[in-house]
Amino acid sequence: MEKRRLYRSQNNRIIGGVCGGLSDYFGWDPTLVRVVFAMLVLAGGNGLLLYLLLWILTPLEPAGM
Repeated sequence: MEKRRLYRSQNNRIIGGVCGGLSDYFGWDPTLVRVVFAMLVLAGGNGLLLYLLLWILTPLEPAGM
């Protein structure tokens, strides 16, 4: 069984590839992940902090994946 890893997406990105990477990892629609982050930002700003932390801590997807 292959081990899944969380990466920032190089193909499905708008800003940093975080939402695209999360959608690939969990098998969700990337638009849904982006809407959730937008709602978190509007609900108090914690979504922006979470996004920035994931952008810094999550490695970029290797080429060819």
